[in-house]
Amino acid sequence: MSDAQQLSSVVIRFAGDSGDGMQLTGSQFTNSSALIGNDLSTFPDFPAEIRAPLGTLPGVSGFQLHFSSEAIYTPGDICDVLVVMNVAALTVNLKQLKAGGTIILNTDGFDPKNLRLAGLTEENNPMTDGSLDKYQVKRVDVTKMVRELLKESGLGVKEIDRCKNMFVLGLLFWMYNRDTKPTEGYLQSKFGKKPEVLEGNLKALKAGYAFGETTESFAVTYEVTKAKLAKGEYRSITGNEATAYGLIAAAQKANLPLFLGAYPITPASDVLHELSKHKSFGVKTFQAEDEIAGITSAIGASFGGNLAVTLSSGPGIALKGEAIGLATMFELPLVIINVQRGGPSTGLPTKTEQSDLMQAYYGRNGECPVAIIAANGPSDAFAATFEACRIALQHMIPVFVLTDGYIANGAEPWKFPKSSDLPEIKVSQIKEKNSEDKNKFLPYLRDEKLARPWAIPGTPGLEHRIGGIEKQNITGNISYDSDNHEFMVKLRQEKVDRIADYIPLQQLDSGEESGDLLIVGWGSTYGAIKTAVRQALNQGKKVSHVHLRHISPFPKNLGDILKNFKTVVVPEMNNGQLVKILRDKYFVDAKPLNKIQGLPFKVDEIRQVIETYTK
Repeated sequence: MSDAQQLSSVVIRFAGDSGDGMQLTGSQFTNSSALIGNDLSTFPDFPAEIRAPLGTLPGVSGFQLHFSSEAIYTPGDICDVLVVMNVAALTVNLKQLKAGGTIILNTDGFDPKNLRLAGLTEENNPMTDGSLDKYQVKRVDVTKMVRELLKESGLGVKEIDRCKNMFVLGLLFWMYNRDTKPTEGYLQSKFGKKPEVLEGNLKALKAGYAFGETTESFAVTYEVTKAKLAKGEYRSITGNEATAYGLIAAAQKANLPLFLGAYPITPASDVLHELSKHKSFGVKTFQAEDEIAGITSAIGASFGGNLAVTLSSGPGIALKGEAIGLATMFELPLVIINVQRGGPSTGLPTKTEQSDLMQAYYGRNGECPVAIIAANGPSDAFAATFEACRIALQHMIPVFVLTDGYIANGAEPWKFPKSSDLPEIKVSQIKEKNSEDKNKFLPYLRDEKLARPWAIPGTPGLEHRIGGIEKQNITGNISYDSDNHEFMVKLRQEKVDRIADYIPLQQLDSGEESGDLLIVGWGSTYGAIKTAVRQALNQGKKVSHVHLRHISPFPKNLGDILKNFKTVVVPEMNNGQLVKILRDKYFVDAKPLNKIQGLPFKVDEIRQVIETYTK
């Protein structure tokens, strides 16, 4: 619309019961933003319980979307618009709304029953007690209107109520000048075999749009124009999707079949689900009976010549610990994906955390070093996973890929590469004996990377012994010799350390090469740090930002970078893990900034630290 009010960016948060479809509503609005060409970042916020009682605080499900005509890196600290389906959703999320922000609330969700379920009484009903006076409140009886609209549809009350989210989506499409056609197409594909359900959702979508068009309280519409992104073809992608595509791309570039052995676990399962759709690329997925079977099947697949992957989150990685040690003793390529969540034990299964770094570094018996790669965002999960596969295959070693729930479920635009843009991954699988004595095969004769040859079972003359018992170097024979064991322990560590010769030097993400403050980040803290540092640089602050992808080993020049700054601060969603490793390795007085709330950092939290340590 030509008379729409122009905005540079908007943050919307959808919230309701798990059954209210807020994740679907948010993802469809995200898709519409991507089609328009907005830059965007999302933060789905799932309840920890599978089916918490409806209307209760633990059952609230949220989805936050930040879309903009400018480059953005986070889903937003606070939201401009809060859409709530009941009083519990309002209670949980009101603190996320800025003063003067807009609340769109479903009035039916504020009746006595919903108040009681949320632990409130009629006396402190937010709609009448004045607590919302500083906001712009738009009351819509979504439930009543949808039930009236679909009373002749043949659907039951529960099925009708499931259409409420489409009414809300239609209303938001009106407010932000969006076309309903893409969502109509989605509904056709999802409910094409259920005509009554399809018709109900389509009617609710169009009715919500018409309600906005004809109701005075929604007279003003808004428009966020296309972002000035680098030229290219984009798609919206989640971290789990990007991880899956990174594995497929690496297998294709290595000319190897891909095998995933995994046991379902939140929030990692979608990688398994996505890979299972791509059998045409030679992908084999095995949903094992438990975590141990998942990783040991992957080790077997690696022994058989596959790009082998196992997948889990923290509790499952703990169960895989012994088998990771086995792969380390075998010296076989193995990619281990850990989509981190709040812990310990079951912990916060749907909330994000970075608390498994020490587990990846040290979480096995004996001296068992592995390589570690960390993705910094949803789209970066593709490149990080591709790099992990390259290192595993070329250095014959297990490699961790660390993402987390924020990366896994979040979405952002991805300028996806063409196959021709990706480097080949050169893999050598030995075909004949490798010793001067033509009657011998030396399974642990090493190259300049200290990688042993990859001999595929069934290759004549290359039969060799594998297992978890210590081996003699070069021959692979079982050895209980104490000097040999010490030699092999140090050699396996040197094998990891030598990877540093084959990875890029560390680059500064923002700022100068020296100054008052260096912020060192890893993983999903990237967006908040980058945004805060850029804001501070615009104010003349002497602050810089380094973000690590390679964590084991570190890039060779990292120590020199750290020494160029008066203060080093390490923000992490844990109790201080990378900061301990940096202190140990580089003797730098790095200072921790920890957040352990199941939530990502806000930009303002990083800005406060910058203000503390800069002039």
